Amino acid sequence: MSEQSRFMLVVSPLMENSPAFDRAAALAKASDAALHIVAFDYLEGLATAGMVNEQALEQMRIGYVERHRQWLEDHARPLRKIGVHVTTEVVWVENPLQEILIHLKEQPMAALIKALEYESLLSRLMFTPLDIHLLRECPVPLHFVSHAQQALPRKIVAAVDPFHRDGQYEGFNDRILREASKLANTCNATLDVIYAHDLSSIGADEFGFDNASAFFSSGKAKTLFDAQGDAFRELAERNGIPAENQHMIMGNPAKVLSSYADAYNIDVIVMGRVGHRGLDRLVGSTVEHLLYKMPCSVWVISPEELVD
Repeated sequence: MSEQSRFMLVVSPLMENSPAFDRAAALAKASDAALHIVAFDYLEGLATAGMVNEQALEQMRIGYVERHRQWLEDHARPLRKIGVHVTTEVVWVENPLQEILIHLKEQPMAALIKALEYESLLSRLMFTPLDIHLLRECPVPLHFVSHAQQALPRKIVAAVDPFHRDGQYEGFNDRILREASKLANTCNATLDVIYAHDLSSIGADEFGFDNASAFFSSGKAKTLFDAQGDAFRELAERNGIPAENQHMIMGNPAKVLSSYADAYNIDVIVMGRVGHRGLDRLVGSTVEHLLYKMPCSVWVISPEELVD
């Protein structure tokens, strides 16, 4: 039997409960996985308190870390009683991103679970939040938990784009559906698949037209629509998704997915993270646009295959 899989839960340095804690515990129990809970502590006021000497400051820091460690242990104890193997850790570090990535490299995890920290648009424009950094750089499935109505998801949606013109991501949609199916089976949840297609994002010049109006008034648009539908159905069928659970909806992907999740009380949406370089990276991906708008939690898959 292979080594037991592990989830990593990153918790707040403020010793606050969140839906992410309950979600991580429920997933670990349902999948018979271990759970590693880690807090990356750093309190600006404590770290820069100039009114005390360095030795006293160090004692304050040690005391806070120890209190947090005990807090984590108090929350881990009930989980151990129900059979979940739980380990806890507290690390004092100002910038946790690199520490998180190092942890994931040294201790392979099935997924990283974290409560989504809401940031204003102005704040996101001024600096890049940790959650966005993780979204771009986390090498394992990343589960941002928000609006969790129940610990274990019951309604899951996978978002795919089978008509992606970049061959770099060939097979990525299958990977998204495999991960979504695995999650749904673990949680005994329903799984639907959505392809939100937006013809307005397609350049008419790609199909030999000088302007978009000529393209959309021609039969080429219908031909493209039919090809998209065939690609979507083929993808869904080879991954065992029944026809009644396949949904091809025209519109802006961010708006389509958000509206669908809200209308059908979706618990988790599984999406792929597409890498961006240069100006495209500044613009961001669909999942970045959705992160703070979705009425449910998000499970993000990286396109890179991991090396064990």
